[in-house]
Amino acid sequence: MNEYQIVSLISLTGFLILIAAGFANRDVSWRKGLFMAGAWAGIFAIVILVIDIVS
Repeated sequence: MNEYQIVSLISLTGFLILIAAGFANRDVSWRKGLFMAGAWAGIFAIVILVIDIVS
């Protein structure tokens, strides 16, 4: 693991902590949080597929 991967891993961990704190602050349940994460992952996957098809 090089230094860039370590920095990326630390920043991603920080982002997850911030997201979890935001969910806890707004009283979002785990089920609803996972549903929203899946929806966003699906949106990004569709956009990537469309860009790949167009290119």
